[in-house]
Amino acid sequence: MAAASCLLTEHQFLCSICLDVFTDPVTIPCGHNFCKTCITEHWNVNASCQCPNCKKLFNTRPELHVNTFISEMAAQFRQSAQQKASSSSSSEQQVSKPAEGLCDVCTGTKLKALKSCLVCLVSYCETHLEPHLKMPRLKKHKLIDPVENLEDRMCREHDKLLEMFCKDDHMCVCMLCTVLDHKTHDVVPLKEGYEGKKLELESEIQQMIQKRRLKIEEIKHSVKLSQRGADREIADGVQVFTALKESVERIQAELIDTIKEKQRKTEEQAEGFIKELEQEISELKKRSSEVEQLSQSEDHLHFLRSFLSLSTAPPTKDWTEVNVCPTTFKGTVRRAVNQLEETLHEEITNLFKAELKRVQQYAVDVTLDPDTAHGWLIISDDGKQVKHGYIKKDLPDNPERFDSFFAVLAEQSFSSGRFYFEVQVKGKTHWTLGVARESVNRKGEITLLSQNGYWTISKRTENVYCAEDDDFKVSLSLKSQPEKVGVFVDYEEGLASFYDVDSAALIHAFTGCSFTEKLYPLFCPSYVIYRSFFQYMDRNTAPMIISPVSHTE
Repeated sequence: MAAASCLLTEHQFLCSICLDVFTDPVTIPCGHNFCKTCITEHWNVNASCQCPNCKKLFNTRPELHVNTFISEMAAQFRQSAQQKASSSSSSEQQVSKPAEGLCDVCTGTKLKALKSCLVCLVSYCETHLEPHLKMPRLKKHKLIDPVENLEDRMCREHDKLLEMFCKDDHMCVCMLCTVLDHKTHDVVPLKEGYEGKKLELESEIQQMIQKRRLKIEEIKHSVKLSQRGADREIADGVQVFTALKESVERIQAELIDTIKEKQRKTEEQAEGFIKELEQEISELKKRSSEVEQLSQSEDHLHFLRSFLSLSTAPPTKDWTEVNVCPTTFKGTVRRAVNQLEETLHEEITNLFKAELKRVQQYAVDVTLDPDTAHGWLIISDDGKQVKHGYIKKDLPDNPERFDSFFAVLAEQSFSSGRFYFEVQVKGKTHWTLGVARESVNRKGEITLLSQNGYWTISKRTENVYCAEDDDFKVSLSLKSQPEKVGVFVDYEEGLASFYDVDSAALIHAFTGCSFTEKLYPLFCPSYVIYRSFFQYMDRNTAPMIISPVSHTE
């Protein structure tokens, strides 16, 4: 067996795929040998079963069996190579590891390549590289750090070295390509192309880094703004509740003082009456004593003469109608609570004013989109006013247009952040205002529910306002009829709020909304039900006007 191994070259024990000594060698039908794992993975990657060496094609994948003879020979060779490598460990030239580039010239055990020549398209170990370092002609060759697959550096079409770069097609080309397929293109040497792309890539990376740094600063700034907002809200909340607490304590103290003062006056009155009664009792007792003394006298004449003066009652008050009624405190607490309610209402009004002032900072410019408007609606030239007309226009029935709901959307859409706009509804008997998501149904009968993608409020009759949330209608109790309505949306917070701008009062707020699409401002200047449209149109001719935002003082 040892003699047989000596007759074989070292190259015959290397797998042509992994370039290492065979592991579980197998022989395929064409006679070539490979590691079992290498040839299996090769066929798994490629669509056809073909020999990597002779390119013979097999219709079906051959069944693989380990060649025990070659396996034993490879094991002996591996052992011999390891002994040889250990004996020459002091040498500077070492056997290359499988993952490292190999010298293409070595015929025995291939050594690690030191350089690759781009002219020869060959990798050399230190020994075989020596001519390139000494011979003047070979010194002119371009040497680089060792690389594998040098054939990839050749033009597949012309079999010439890829030494130019086409800026137009962003590809490496050979010299022949520059005068044929790329003769009108901007072509530069590889080095120049490399330096240009390197600078471009470095610049792009630096821009990406800079953008992310700016985004970090933006996020940090947002956190700071959020913290300021939180601090402001806490301070405002503390101020409001402190004022309310002080008002409650003050009104409570006044209530107690009022009740005590009433009780004190009642007690003073009772004490005065008691004092008078006691005084009269004292006088009557005195008269009684005199009568008693006189009655003991035996002088009848004297008794009868004195009787007239004694029988006259001393001056006393008629107490029949005099009463001290228990003090009634009815309404005292109610009046105190009413006073507290007025204070609370004043604080709430101040809060809404401050809230409206804050949301007005997110004012956006909104214009109406004629392509979405129902045919009965008239849009002003500047896109800021809409009202119903008396003649239905013949308009294209594009997918964006409402065909039954007398509505129009804004041109602008919003998919993040906060936005606010104001609409004048003065003089209108019916209107609907709010926002709608992009995918809402715009054809046929429409129900203005939030679950259908509409977040709106409506004026249905002279004094009836409502909002339709989920699957039910919410009646809105308003102290006054709004002439200008402000609409504020916080996309991430899921909030849509409506304000009476003139009175700075909150009309209604949709909370906990799930906004997942673009939102468009929505305007309906007439009654939403078609059969009621003509009934009210003569009294509802005033337009809805998108107004510039004047910040609340």
